[in-house]
Amino acid sequence: MEQIILASGSLRRQEYFKLLGLPFSVVPADIDESATTQTDPIELTRELAVKKVEKVLNEIKDNPPWIFGADTVVAINNKILGKPYDRDNAFAMLSELSGSLHQVITSIALYNGREKKIDCRTACCTVHFAALSKEEIERYLESGEWQGVAGAYRIQGLAGCFVEKIEGCPSTVVGLPLREFYVMLKDNGCPFGA
Repeated sequence: MEQIILASGSLRRQEYFKLLGLPFSVVPADIDESATTQTDPIELTRELAVKKVEKVLNEIKDNPPWIFGADTVVAINNKILGKPYDRDNAFAMLSELSGSLHQVITSIALYNGREKKIDCRTACCTVHFAALSKEEIERYLESGEWQGVAGAYRIQGLAGCFVEKIEGCPSTVVGLPLREFYVMLKDNGCPFGA
């Protein structure tokens, strides 16, 4: 099978690629995620996922068969919560999520080198967060898991204790909606063992 270039340094996405038995190489797309004026969470993730693929495509001289990029945001009442810039910002985000429902949106983009086109799809889910005390938030912040992730939490880590329920595909929260990804690969004729 041809290698897929993963335009992401996300260890979670790499774990899923390994789980699916996909041969891949990692070429993180270094884009300025703040250089967008998009305020709609779905459109923002779509724009950034495609930009990541395009950035890697422009850096590679040969026409690669496959490039995959993704972007995930957390939104509460249509307000985008990106990656926290410091601990206080992470505390504010987790306080806002406490006892509330929020959406996690992940867009995935796949460059098909045979057809020279980019396919972009989006998955959304709703996460029910438990009410958190100040002490619970502080303990979580001590773990450092809040760094570098949308909404200041990693569901696959300690923050899984805060989630009461997920409506939709749980892998969307981790940053790679597996069903959508699987169907995308099939629809684009990407050879794959499952």
